[in-house]
Amino acid sequence: MQKLFKNIYFDHSATTPVTPEVAKRVYDTMTLSFGNASEPHFLGIEAKNILENSREIVAKALNASTDEILFTSGGTESNNFSIFGIAEAYHKKGRHIITSQIEHPSVLMPLRILENEGYEITYLPVDANGCIDPDDVKNAITDKTILVSIMHANNIMGAVQPVNEIGAIAKNRDIIFHCDAVQSYMNLKINVDEINSDLLSVSGHKVYAPKGVGALFVRRGVKLMPQIYGGGQERGRRSGTENISGIAGLAAATEILLSDFAERNERLSKLRDYLKNAVVEKISDTIYNGHPVKRLPGNCSFTFKHVEGSDIVDRLSEYGIAISAGSACKSSQGHAADNLPVMSICPEVARGAIRISLGFENTKDEIDTLLGILPEVVSGLRNHYPLYKDKSGDKYFIF
Repeated sequence: MQKLFKNIYFDHSATTPVTPEVAKRVYDTMTLSFGNASEPHFLGIEAKNILENSREIVAKALNASTDEILFTSGGTESNNFSIFGIAEAYHKKGRHIITSQIEHPSVLMPLRILENEGYEITYLPVDANGCIDPDDVKNAITDKTILVSIMHANNIMGAVQPVNEIGAIAKNRDIIFHCDAVQSYMNLKINVDEINSDLLSVSGHKVYAPKGVGALFVRRGVKLMPQIYGGGQERGRRSGTENISGIAGLAAATEILLSDFAERNERLSKLRDYLKNAVVEKISDTIYNGHPVKRLPGNCSFTFKHVEGSDIVDRLSEYGIAISAGSACKSSQGHAADNLPVMSICPEVARGAIRISLGFENTKDEIDTLLGILPEVVSGLRNHYPLYKDKSGDKYFIF
């Protein structure tokens, strides 16, 4: 189908475009400061200076010290590193780990592996808003618990978790607390001391930096077994020649987003609420997923009854509008709204879930364009689904 409008991107929770300023920083680093940071000559020293300056920028954004920041290939590696590294370092203390049922696959899959190796994993439920009850964490702790891993904000429905309270509970029991902050970094204020996190994961491509770069905060004194061995880079914890250009891009993006943090997120929250109110008003049988207030500033998650979310994504794509049916990390493995049945939304209804995630470059005009198309798309798809008739002769949908 011929596109009727310019391309509109509403899938920032999956990935973000690289800003021109960040792209220039990456390009200049790749072409002008391309030395290996482990070499003592002038180009190596220049690369080392970029590396450590970038480390300082990311550390300040988290209220951490520079020696507590390790650079990785992204959020998945940071999450895997945290879970496997702690399990190996603290297995003599215990083999019990607490997490939630709505964590990202890069947390849940390593935990499944550990479960097969004899670790006991407690998967905590969430309430109807997709939020964890801190008391559930407290009640799940045993004398064998070595790690609590809870995300800061959910990647599908945007619900912000009570990580401050959870971190305090873990700290009081001398248990390591890992927080997946891939979705919240630069979208919410993060202070690792307020969260009481011992480990915190960050990804570059969610914040207008390149793909293939991330960071992991590791609090001083926390033992973490390396998962990649070699030349001993990153203070011996993560070997491999550093991705200096990608790291410089992450630092540049962090500086840009910090410069207008409050104003940008206030504007995003207003656009999000405008979109939410209009969709709920214009389209019947719509559920707004996640917490009504405690959510990421740019996240809108809806469930449309009697329709498949993936079909909505396909139809909107024909108009040049990009949204998601859920987490991009699972899109090749089936529908990604697995979080919703956990929130007592039946699987049949959860199939109608979509995620619209806004970025700072989105405008009200773009949202109005979507609002002019989405109701017709949903209505048209509903009309193509098979109907049954009940005894009274009224029609109702299969799901």
